[in-house]
Amino acid sequence: MRNLLLLVALLGLAGCMKVSDLASGAEYHLRDAGFLDHGRTERMASRRLQQDSFIYIAQGHFVPPGHGYPRPNVVAEEAFKGFVEYFPLVRRAREPAGLDEAMAEARAAGAHYLLYGRFAYSDDRIGTVEEWEDQEALDRLGTDRAVIQLMLIETNTRYLVDTARIRSRGGFLTFYDAQPQDLIGPPLRDYARSLLGVGR
Repeated sequence: MRNLLLLVALLGLAGCMKVSDLASGAEYHLRDAGFLDHGRTERMASRRLQQDSFIYIAQGHFVPPGHGYPRPNVVAEEAFKGFVEYFPLVRRAREPAGLDEAMAEARAAGAHYLLYGRFAYSDDRIGTVEEWEDQEALDRLGTDRAVIQLMLIETNTRYLVDTARIRSRGGFLTFYDAQPQDLIGPPLRDYARSLLGVGR
């Protein structure tokens, strides 16, 4: 009898929520608790772009403080991967460039907007046996962290449409052999969605 009541209760709860909602809720809570990678985007404006906007993506030369040196053009590469899914007219710079140089390239390409980013902070913690053998420091154990700064600039007027700051941290279940640059893809994709006004 007790098993039957338990089964009826579970079926009643299952009828209230879809399985996909339960899975996304569990994933959200695991990220928030620090078990999975987590990223948070802070936008300074709430302006939305049209889907046919032509966006040129570039990254600055800035070398982030902290431990670990990310690939030179990784922000532009990951932003391109996230934006091309939502904006069909996207192009990225092949290498890091200064703001004026990136603006000139964006104008020459005929882009409406320049998305200019930089890796503001990178902390590559010990996540493998090899890294432990190199550093052997207990205070370096843990999850990776990264901070990215973005500026969205209108190319014709040089008007600053939006600025964003993305803070990412690794999770305890995903920290093995991870690097800060591995954390920035999903938040950049979320930022592209937020520029369109599309939810998760």
